[in-house]
Amino acid sequence: MEHIFHIVNVFTRDLGPLTGNPLCVFEDATGLDTATMQALARQFNLSETTFILPSDKADARVRIFTPSYEMPFAGHPTLGTAHVVGARQNKTRLSLEMPAGIIPVTAEKSRWKLQANKPTWRRVERPAKDVAHLLGVDAGQLAGDPLWVNAGKEQLVVPLKTQDAVNACHPAGLLGGDLRSVDGHAMAYVFCDDGNSVQARFFFPSNGAIVEDPATGSATANLGGWYVSQGRTSLTRTISQGEKTGRPSTLFLQVDAQGTVFVAGDVVALGKGTLSLPSAV
Repeated sequence: MEHIFHIVNVFTRDLGPLTGNPLCVFEDATGLDTATMQALARQFNLSETTFILPSDKADARVRIFTPSYEMPFAGHPTLGTAHVVGARQNKTRLSLEMPAGIIPVTAEKSRWKLQANKPTWRRVERPAKDVAHLLGVDAGQLAGDPLWVNAGKEQLVVPLKTQDAVNACHPAGLLGGDLRSVDGHAMAYVFCDDGNSVQARFFFPSNGAIVEDPATGSATANLGGWYVSQGRTSLTRTISQGEKTGRPSTLFLQVDAQGTVFVAGDVVALGKGTLSLPSAV
């Protein structure tokens, strides 16, 4: 069994080919079972690997795997996979079926934009000072209420007052703690908003350590949901992420007057290859 895969970078900065968040996309996953998809995601060992399947509800069905588990939705896999589907189907307007629902995606040149699910949110069942402590920052640096936000994948969104506070985060407290999403994941997105742009970082546990993501579209969508929770709509933000990982990334957030959240970024294709698997796999 031979399967074609693509390597793309999503949320690139100024279209730099080695910036943004890398993604592996299998263009036709027909015949691959869940265990094999999970094993392939572990083989490539990127933040996520996606698998394209036929859909009777959308232009394609997409399954998203980290090296450890399947995700219902994630931002850079959505945009990167849309780039591959769009090239194969010669379309710049798509709908992708995911466990989180049907996600509309559009493109203008290299920039792909998704419309996130309508966000929901809930308060954190811990004092704000405890949340700050788990993230390794002083409680006085909090710029508002930390919230669990879900625009496709629930994550903790934490506003901070300064870029220095964002840079100082050391969230070792996420390991082994009880600060977890509804699906049991300890993910935290910290950000500082200067009124036009945002500096952000995203952390998640992997194999007993805290890992930092270079660019997180799902968390950007949740940032849009956080703004909606504060009654803030009709806004746009340019988000910088990934500097601390050596993968500078740029993400674009829009929240319209109705509170609909859009996330966009530039996609660069690096290459493609063929992976051969024994038929018994």
